[in-house]
Amino acid sequence: MSTRVLSGIQPSGVKHLGNYFGAIRQHIELQERFAGECFYFIADYHALTTLQDAQALRASVHELAVTYLALGLDPEKALLFRQSDVPEVTELAWLLATVTGMGLLERAHSYKDKVGRGLTASVGLFTYPVLMAADILIYDAALVPVGKDQIQHVEMTQDMATHFNQNYGQGVELLHRPEFRLSEAPYVTGTDGQKMSTSYGNTLPLFESGKKLKKLVGGIVTDSTELGQPLTPERCNVFALLRLFAPADDLDRIDAYYRSGLRDGEPFGYGHAKLLLAEYIEHHFSGARVRREELQAHPERVEDVLRTSALRARATARATLDRCKRACGLL
Repeated sequence: MSTRVLSGIQPSGVKHLGNYFGAIRQHIELQERFAGECFYFIADYHALTTLQDAQALRASVHELAVTYLALGLDPEKALLFRQSDVPEVTELAWLLATVTGMGLLERAHSYKDKVGRGLTASVGLFTYPVLMAADILIYDAALVPVGKDQIQHVEMTQDMATHFNQNYGQGVELLHRPEFRLSEAPYVTGTDGQKMSTSYGNTLPLFESGKKLKKLVGGIVTDSTELGQPLTPERCNVFALLRLFAPADDLDRIDAYYRSGLRDGEPFGYGHAKLLLAEYIEHHFSGARVRREELQAHPERVEDVLRTSALRARATARATLDRCKRACGLL
């Protein structure tokens, strides 16, 4: 069996530096290593547990697709499609639900966390891991890139695949057991010093530029050290973000500015560091911003990628579902 990579992306909010370094960059890099075997779906079914505004959902799905394509996803090397364009996944979710114990779902960290934060405990939220398992298993995925907080979902998927195979396989592996692949994602500091997150309101949007970008970067929390006095880069939120963008030689030079409080004999302070950071961000995403504008002007190109990818994904999904339905006695 080929090494197929599968990941789902939530279409929620404007994507920011935390999303980029936490997942998007790795997804795009994987398309080079596993060309033709990367399946990335936009999780619009999953989004319905929290986003129940049709217009907002459509806009978020489109914006997410544009973001991935602008940042370098190649439709010839990786599939990018809407989860809902492959309805077979919901059929497999029901088959999995019939062999999944309530206790397994009750132990889901994400469910307990969301309920703890006051979200309504809908059936959809409770059975979220079953649909997620179907997302993975229906494409015979071998590797699922995740952060540490999502490992449990892959382990639950492994359990569901095992239960289904034991119930219906008769010695045949109907569903392939996937493995998680920990993403080597750096910690991305938000403007307030906490981890960058939309829920904290401390993000730097990927495609912001010009005065708006400088204003957002200018709002990064720093201490009150006066201009020209030595600064400590290890304790600086601005320097933490500079690490993500500046080449090693540049970073060494900026480190020296911090520790001396001087640049080329002139006083150096947090304001100068923030201007440097804004310049690095602006430069890093300059090409992607141009591609994003082109895609926004031609939404039919984005739709074509989503539909073409979905057709290819459905062929795989249909074969898996038919195999499972036949084993259950439904075909």
